[in-house]
Parts: sequence; C-alpha cells; structure tokens
Amino acid sequence: MDKHYLTPLFTPVSIAVLAGSSEAPEQLTPQARAVHSALRAQKFKGTLQFLDVHTSGTLADLAQRRADLTVIALPAQDLPAALEVAARIGSRAALVISSGVGAAEAAELKKIAQREGIYLLGPNSMGLQRPVLGLNASAVGPLANAGPLALVSQSGALTSAILDWAGNNGVGFSSVVSLGPETALDIAQVLDFLASDPHTQSIVVYLEGISNAREFMSALRSAAHAKPVVVLKAGRKPAGNRAALTHSAAIVGSDDVFDAALRRAGAVRVRSFVELFSAAKCLASRYRAVGPRLAIVTNGGGPGVLAADWVNEIGLDLGTLQGPRAQALAPQLPPLASLSDLINLSEDATPAHYQLAVEAASAEPLVDGVLAIYSPRSNADASGVARALAQTARQMSKPLLTCFMGDAQVVPARAVLREAALPAFRTPEAAVGAFGDIASFYQNQKMLQQTPTSLSALAKPDIAGARLLIESVLAEQRHVLTEIESKTLLAAFHIPVTQTVLARSANEAMMIATQLGFPVALKIDSPDVAHKSDVGGVALDIRNGSAARDAYNDMVQRVAHAQPGARINGVSVQRMARGQRGREICIGMVSDEPFGPVITFGAGGTMIELINDRAMELPPLNQYLAHHLIERSRVAQTLGEWRNAQAVNREVLEQTLLRVSEMVCALPSLREMDINPLIVDEFGAVAVDARIVIGHAQDSSGFGHLAIPPYPAQYEHVWPLRDGGQYTVRPIRPDDAPQLQALVQGLSPQSRYFRFVSSLVELPPSMLARFALIDYDREMALAAIFRERQVAADGTVTETERLVGVSRYVTNPDHSSCEFGLVVADDFNGKGLGSRLMLSIMDVARDRGLAEIEGLVLANNTSMLRLMRNLGFAIKPFAEDADFKLVTHRL
Repeated sequence: MDKHYLTPLFTPVSIAVLAGSSEAPEQLTPQARAVHSALRAQKFKGTLQFLDVHTSGTLADLAQRRADLTVIALPAQDLPAALEVAARIGSRAALVISSGVGAAEAAELKKIAQREGIYLLGPNSMGLQRPVLGLNASAVGPLANAGPLALVSQSGALTSAILDWAGNNGVGFSSVVSLGPETALDIAQVLDFLASDPHTQSIVVYLEGISNAREFMSALRSAAHAKPVVVLKAGRKPAGNRAALTHSAAIVGSDDVFDAALRRAGAVRVRSFVELFSAAKCLASRYRAVGPRLAIVTNGGGPGVLAADWVNEIGLDLGTLQGPRAQALAPQLPPLASLSDLINLSEDATPAHYQLAVEAASAEPLVDGVLAIYSPRSNADASGVARALAQTARQMSKPLLTCFMGDAQVVPARAVLREAALPAFRTPEAAVGAFGDIASFYQNQKMLQQTPTSLSALAKPDIAGARLLIESVLAEQRHVLTEIESKTLLAAFHIPVTQTVLARSANEAMMIATQLGFPVALKIDSPDVAHKSDVGGVALDIRNGSAARDAYNDMVQRVAHAQPGARINGVSVQRMARGQRGREICIGMVSDEPFGPVITFGAGGTMIELINDRAMELPPLNQYLAHHLIERSRVAQTLGEWRNAQAVNREVLEQTLLRVSEMVCALPSLREMDINPLIVDEFGAVAVDARIVIGHAQDSSGFGHLAIPPYPAQYEHVWPLRDGGQYTVRPIRPDDAPQLQALVQGLSPQSRYFRFVSSLVELPPSMLARFALIDYDREMALAAIFRERQVAADGTVTETERLVGVSRYVTNPDHSSCEFGLVVADDFNGKGLGSRLMLSIMDVARDRGLAEIEGLVLANNTSMLRLMRNLGFAIKPFAEDADFKLVTHRL
C-alpha cells in the first residue's frame, strides 16, 4: 500500500496501445504515427500489445487482455470509447496523446476516467517517456538517454527542443512528461510522484499556468524538499492593475507573486531558455544546495574579472583563499600567478596548476563552489586541463563548474568534460549564473523549512470584533472601509494607529483639532476616493483652529472639483505622528489569482508607485520570514543609522508584519490593504493612514484562502506517561528531521522491519525529507516529544528534547479514507505512547472529515495487532499478500 497511486502510469509492466492501425497510416493522427514509431522501436522492457478500439473483441475477449497502462492516440471522437476499452482490460492508468480537445470533451473524458478508477494523463498531452524502462509513449521525438533529471513541461514544442539539446550535451532523464491544457492529471500530481521516484534526483519544470495554487504549492514544496526543482515560467504579467483600489495592488504583478511562491516552496526560478539549460547541466551533475561564495580559478585576468563582476551583479559573494592556504599554494604556481581575489594562474598555467588550485579552493571553508575558467593559449593543453578538472571533481564535495572559452581549440576539451558529466559553459556569465541558481536553491530551502502558525506568540487579537466590523460594512453593500474603519480593524490586531476622529463640518474640524492638540493632519473621508493626495484630500501640519476650519472647507471644495460625484462623509482629523526622523513604510496586502493573499513591504509615502519598492511573501509569516521580507526591500538600506537618524526599531517592524499576517489568516474577506505610511523610528511604529478593501469570503471558518496552510498548532497536547513524566504530541515540523532519523537509527532491527518492511538502517534522504515536511491538508504526522532531564557531574541540570514516537496518516486518492503508520522508540514501548499516538491521529483524521483509517500490519507483529484490537480496529487477511493483515477502523 506504500506504492504510489501513479505507479501504473510511470512504471507499467504491461502496456496496451490504441492508436489505430499502422497498416493504414493515412488514417492515423500525427500523434498516432509518432506513437507507433516510438513504441515499435521495441525498447520497452515490459509487454506491449496493439489493439483497435473498433475491433478489440467482446467483453470476454477484453477481459483476457490485461494492461497496467493504456496509451491512446486517436481522433477526438474515438477517445471516450478508447477509455472504456482501457477500463475493460483492467488499466489503472491511461495516457491520451492528442491536441485540440476542448474543455467540454476533456471534462467528459475525466468523468469516464473517474468512474472507472483510471488515472488519466491527457488529453492534449504529447506523452510520456521513462528511459529507465525503455518506454517512449510520446510524440516529442526519440527516447531520451537515461539519467537523474526529470522534465515536466506544459509545451510539447519546448519538450522536443529540450530533448534535442540534451542528446548532444550528455544530459539524461528519468522521466519526460508533456502536459497541456485540460489534462486530467496536472502538474501537482506529477510532481507528487517525482518527489518519491528513486530514479529522479532533480526536476526541471516549464510552466505556463496552474489550476489549483494550494495543490501546486503542496506538491512543489514536497518535491523541492526532497530534491532540487528549477522552474521556467512563461507568460509574465506586468504590474499596473488599473482597477486596484490600493497602492499595493497597483504595483504588484502576478509574476512578482509567482516569484514569492517559488521562493517559499524552496524551488529555483530561471527566466530564460538558456538559463534553464544551464541549470539543467548543474542538476544533471547532482549538485546539491550550497552557499553563495564562489571561488574563481582562471588563466586570464579578463575572463576572471568578467566572472567576478557577474558574481556581484547577481548578489553572490566572491570566495577567496585565506592566509595559510594561499601561502601554501603560492610557491606551487607560476611566477606571475595572483591569489589576491581571483585565483589567477596566469597564461603559463598547466593542468597540474589547475588541479592544485581547484583542490585548494575546494578545501577552503569559506568557499562554497569553484568555477574554473580556461582561455585558449597557443601550445596549451586544453584537453589536459579538462582531464585534470574531471579527475579533481570526483574527489570534491562542492560544485565545480567550468568555462572553456573560445571554440575550435577547446572542442576536444569540452568532450572530455561532457564525458565526465562536468558542467561546461562557453561564457563566464553563464557559468556564474548557473552557480547562482544552485545558491538560490540553498537559500530558498531555508524558506521552505519555515512552518508558521496562523497566530503569533504576541497578545491575542480581537478576531471576533474584527469580523463583526467587516460584516457590518458588507451588510451596507460597501467594500471599501473608511480610514477610521480601517484603523479600527488594525487596532483589533494591536497595530498602533494614530487617534482619528471624523469631522462632518468645518466647526467640528476646528473643535476636534483643538482637543487633540496641534499640529494635526486633515484627510478627506470618502468611499469613492482611492488615493487622497491625488485629489487634494490631505492637509498636513495644521497648527491652529482657524487653519483647521479653513483647511476643511478648502479640501471639500478641491475634492468635489477633482472628483465630481464622490460621496464625502466628512474629514478625518488626527494628530501629526511623532518622529521627525521616522521612515515612511508601506505594508500592504493584495489578492492574487491563483495564489490568494500576499503580504507586501516597501517604501511608503505619496510616491510609492514611482519608487516601486515591493518585496512580498505568502502568509502566514513568522519572525524569520518577516525579517527576510524586510531585507529584500530597497528601503531596508535606510532602516539602520542613516543621515544622522537613529536606527529604527526592527523588532517592532517585524511584529507589525506578524500582526498583518494574523489579519490575513484570520480574515478571508480581506482583498486589498494599505498601511501607508507606517511611521517607524527608534521608539516604535504607528499607522498614520490605512485603506482596506473587503469582499464576501467563500470559506469564513478555515484557511482555504491561503496557498500555504498554517502549522496546525491546535493539535498540540501534553499527555502523562504511565510511569511518571509527560510528553507533548504535536504535528511534525521540517526541523524534526534529525531527531526522526535518530529515532529510526535507534530502533532494533526487528522494530525497523515491522515498520518499514525493510532491512534499512536509516531513512534515505528523500524519504526523510518526505516524512518531515508534510502537506498538513492531505496528511498528518504527530510527533511525541519527551523532555529528558540530565544532571552533569557538577550538578548542572539540562533539559533536552527527544522524539520518541510518530503516528501519521496519508489521505487516499478517494479523499474519504486514509492509511496510517506508527513507530515508537523501543524503550518507550508499554508506556501507553502507541495508544495515545493512534488515538490522536484518529482524532485529527476525524476532524478533517475522513470516514475510515486503514493500515497493513505484518502478520507476525503480534504486539501491533494486539494494539489494533484494543483500539477497536477490524483485522482481516490482506488478499494481495498473506504476510500482512489489513486493519481498518470507521471514524
């Protein structure tokens, strides 16, 4: 039952082909001709049978023909009948290779597939390749070479181009999947399979669009946690939404949000076809995530300087040899060599010099990767340098990239590098850019590890009051909150705001200003005015009552003239915010299609669109994410000591972002929000102005509006042990991976076999990653954490946390049942831990609306079967394997 549900599609043993008759090629679709050609090459290692949808025989005949996968390449009108045939021959998966199938026809095919229990890749797919099986069920060209790289593409033409390039560059693939519009299985489900596919080490994705952001982010996060994922997305949408009612929405485009989503998912984005190939070279070499420090070894100053310039341009750091190592290397290099910044070996460099320099750079702790640049020289041995680099790379734990410049003189050397699977580039910039992709993956993996809750550890907000305010505004059929309403909403989440009072006449403005104390600011209050300063709706630094009265009259006249028909409720009066040296910040929120709410941060004030400073992050946030969101903005450079101004209170700024995150999580009705400006200085922060846009929420109770579900802290509980002490049961987190590995390593061989039905000693990296970072929507893992007190010889008492058990479930494809797993440390058996973990995971499954929980238990695992019986599970033989018992429990 651990087998992935897409195994029949990606690892079939038997295949049936419905693609018409090859004896009448004029009647075949172009895709069918390609499929016949590809499959009749007879490289597939399983059984293959060609059928005719019209003459396949009776139902009895079909029952004798069994196939895991049915490949269909027929005209659109024959596709429904072909799917029915696939069902009759017992196929669990079908691949429809076609183009031009409309939405209605595709929906009908999905309905048939769902009814028959078939996983359908297609229609409008150019097919699938699995080189390790010799399977080429595609219309994108010859079978690719086998390798560790998976390619998932939403463009058939681009897939063909990539495979053609790969064949001449020594790049092989574990899988090639072509997706198109209206495909039943989408990119999320394909990524889900590749994340656990043992033949896949890295994944390259060409993306044009996604249908479900939540499922896409879940699958992408799972895949990127297990192996590097590089994404090239087409169809960038610029910022500049004219319908936007806030500054934040006006300057944020969907492409910016996609960047934020990929960063949070731990994946790397490339922006060109060339950069995708560069990244593919590095991924095919199985380079793992590293830091940003790149050492450059070169035999010429010019190429080295070009590379160093690009290192600075894309935000990397130049890695250099430190004193002792540089001093040891220098005597072994040519007389004109230099080690100041670049490792410039001079034009007299030999293969031995390159080897010595690269080995020294690789051993340097402050270097994360090495780029070796070779510029052709007369009488130089380019192939010898390539062989030396290939030999050195085999002993390196860090990435080694190469750049052999020129053309004719270095062709043999490039062949040596290609044979050694060593990434070779023609320009320094391309090589540095490829290393930048590896470094980005390293940084984004830190973002992926974050699992914030919906509420921070700060004082609890008044969520009920905030929702009542929103309901009252919607009841009036309004969607734009006034400034006072907006500030009330902020105050409910403990965001400091300036005291603001609405004046409905000039005399009221004068009296309110006098009571608040001068100087004051006056702002127009109108649901129809999006940007007050654009229509003369702001007056600052009013210092006496008569000035306040005059400013009121003048403002109302200006706004009425600038925007005739605008409803004017009056003028809000507020005391001018303190902090003459405070910085103006804009914190905002926009709603993206399809990723939902996004939090933005940047410079504030009236010129926000001109400054165009926008850093953004998907909610929920924690302090780490808030800190890095601030750091990515341009205004961050002004937040320290700047032009005789004290550094701002960064902690308060981060807390404000956490409060905004709480708002976004708790209030699905939010559509747009501007806190602009938020004045921040060394003493704190205060929201001077705010504008919030709301709408009717489809899901008012949960977190369905978020692309990334929050950490489910509500399932955290403390329980007593039978023999004293207590332990905490909580949802697992990515940073639990080391302790989870320690738990598995500490089990007896029998316990490990009972849990994993394997003689493994520890979890493989991909399995460990998959077990520690989970999608809380479709699965759950509860970890039991025991606090151990240790007393040192000197009497010092320390407390350490130990993970002593895990229960988990994964939702089955039917979305109504789930499969469970349980493991408990050997020294905690018999203490009630297993029972509590099972009861807790069943409670979660029940809370998530699942109807049944099931699992497989080895028939000789008597203690586990006894636990299942005590918990009320039904125990019966497992029809597919007599060594197992199937245990089930209705929820």
